[in-house]
Amino acid sequence: MQTQILISGAGPVGLTLAMDLARRGIQVAIVELRKKGEPPSVKCNHVAARTMETFRLLGIAEGIRDGGLPRDYPNDCVYRTTVTGEEITRISLPSAAERRTSFDGPDTWWPTPEPAHRINQIYLEPILFAAASAAANITIYNECELIDAKQDENGVSATVRDLTGGTTTTIRAQYLVGCDGGRSPVRNLIGGKLVGDAIVQRAQSTYIRAPKLLSLIPGRPGWMNLSLNPRRSGNTIAIDGKETWLIHNYLYEHETDFDAIDRDTSIRTILGVGNGFEYEVISNEDWIGRRLVADKFRDRRIFVCGDSAHLWVPYAGYGMNAGIADAMNLSWLLAATLAGWASPAILDAYWAERGPITEQVSHFAMNHALGAIRHRREVPPAVEAPGDEGRQARAEFGKAVYDLNVRQYCAGGLNFGYFYDRSPIIHYDGETAPAYTIDTFTSSTVPGCRLPHFWFANARSIYDALGMGYTLLRFNSSAEISPLAQECARKSIPLKVLDIRPCDRLAVFKEDLILARPDFHVAWRGNSLPDNLTSLIGKMRGSA
Repeated sequence: MQTQILISGAGPVGLTLAMDLARRGIQVAIVELRKKGEPPSVKCNHVAARTMETFRLLGIAEGIRDGGLPRDYPNDCVYRTTVTGEEITRISLPSAAERRTSFDGPDTWWPTPEPAHRINQIYLEPILFAAASAAANITIYNECELIDAKQDENGVSATVRDLTGGTTTTIRAQYLVGCDGGRSPVRNLIGGKLVGDAIVQRAQSTYIRAPKLLSLIPGRPGWMNLSLNPRRSGNTIAIDGKETWLIHNYLYEHETDFDAIDRDTSIRTILGVGNGFEYEVISNEDWIGRRLVADKFRDRRIFVCGDSAHLWVPYAGYGMNAGIADAMNLSWLLAATLAGWASPAILDAYWAERGPITEQVSHFAMNHALGAIRHRREVPPAVEAPGDEGRQARAEFGKAVYDLNVRQYCAGGLNFGYFYDRSPIIHYDGETAPAYTIDTFTSSTVPGCRLPHFWFANARSIYDALGMGYTLLRFNSSAEISPLAQECARKSIPLKVLDIRPCDRLAVFKEDLILARPDFHVAWRGNSLPDNLTSLIGKMRGSA
C-alpha cells in the first residue's frame, strides 16, 4: 500500500493537515485508533480566528459556524460565586449570530475575515471528519494502529495493525506525520522528548447532562461560567446551550489524587445547588495541565504536530489551535517538496519557525494559568457576604479577575501577533518585528509577520485572493516584477501577481511589493526587486 503522506491520528490537527494537503493535490492516508463515528472527548471548546481562517480556506468555515451552541446563545465569560450565585464580573463576547455585526467590546476589533467561534470538539471533529472523508485524495483507516515505522532516503515504511482482525499491513509513504496526541507513538519513534513543566494544574473534569441548570442561572447565562468562592472553584462550560455541561473542578495543590476528591460534592459546590438537584454523569474527563514541548519536531522524513509536539495548559483552546497552526505551516512545505519546485531543505523551516513560537506561546499559556490559580486561591472571604460588604468585595475582586482573564478570551496578539524571526526561508531586511503579548499586537509587513488583513473595496478578503503558492502583492503598477515572474516560471515556483488599487492600500503597506506565503506570512518586501534575485529565489525554494 502506497501514499504520498501518511498521517497517524484523525483528530482536528491530523484532519486539517490532510485536507490542506489534499487540496494541494497530495495523496494522503490517515490511520486512526478509534472506530468511524466514535465521538471524541469533550476537550477543546474554542476555535481561534487563525484556525477559522484555515477552515475558510478549506471551505468549511460556515458549516462550523452552524455547529455547536445555538447561534443566539450568549458567549459571555461570567464569573460568579457559584454558577447559580452572585455575579462577580463578566467578559461580554458576541454570540455566533452577533459576530458579523457586533463592534462594541474587547473581542470585536480583530482584523480578520473569520472571527473566533465557540464550538466543542464533539461537534467540530465530526464536521472535519466528514469533509476529509469526502475529499478525493484522502483515505482514512479507522480502528488501525501505527506500531512501527522505518525510514530511508526515499521514504517511510510504516507497519499498521488492524485492531479488528489483528492483521498487519505495510504502508509506504514519502513522509509520515504524527498527529497522535500527548503520548505520541510517532514522537517516540523519532526519539523526541517532552521538556518543560510536567504539572502546572490538575482538574477533576466531568461531562454532565443537567436539563434544569440553565433555568437556575440568574440573569444572562454564559458560555463560560466560572465559580470563585473560598470553598471550591471551577468552570462550567455550556456544551449544547441547553442541557449538557462540562465542569472543571480546579484542585488545590495538595490534591494529587483525582479519585480522593468527592466528585459529587465538588460539582454541587461549583454549581451552587443542593442534594436534591438532579444531573447525569456522561463521562469523566480529568486532566493535568502541563507545559511540555518536544525537543524536536522532526527526524528526516518523520514529523510531529499538535499535542504530539507540545502539551499546554488547556486555556482558550491554545493546544488544538496551535496544533492546526503547526499543520498549516508544515502542509505547504511538504506539498512544495513533493511538487518538486522546492528543495527538501525547505522542510528545515518547520522546526526553525514552529519551535521558537511554540516555546514562547507555551509560556504565555502557563503564566496565565498561574495567574488564574493565584486568583482562585485569593478569593476574599466576603465575596459571598450579603449586603454592601459582599457587593464591595465582588466589585473589587471582579476588576482584578476581569483584567487578567480578558486577555485569554480576547487574545488578539496570540492569534495575529506571532512572527517567525529565525527562518531559513524568509528574506529579512533588518527591521525588528513589533513586540506582542497575548492580547496586543501591531500589524506589520516586517518579513516573518502575518500579512495584515484588509478588505478590497468589493468586500473581498485579501486572504481569499492569495494563491496556492507565493503571492506577490504589487501596490505600484509601475514596479518592475518581470524578472521575478520569469525566474519563478522557469523553476516552476507557483507565483500569483496581485495588483492592488490605491483605494485598497492600507497605511501599513509602506513598500510597493510584498511577497506573501500561502500560510499568510510575509516572505519578503521592497519597493523594487532585490539586486540579488538569486538569493530571494533561493529562499523561496528553501535552497539558499
